[in-house]
Amino acid sequence: MSLRRETPDDDNRRTIALLDATDKAFEREPDGDLAVEFEAVVMEGLLTDRAVSVYPPAGHTFPRRG
Repeated sequence: MSLRRETPDDDNRRTIALLDATDKAFEREPDGDLAVEFEAVVMEGLLTDRAVSVYPPAGHTFPRRG
């Protein structure tokens, strides 16, 4: 069995699905500072590939799929 690398399209589809899920999960107002910080970290992680000109960054690859 050979493993194939994910493509930018695979990654993009997953990121969009995760953004949609976070929209739903974060619909209500956070109930404390920890929740606000958590939401900020999650969103930063999801939006990082949209903010850099080359993704994945040099020295990194997309994960392999089994």
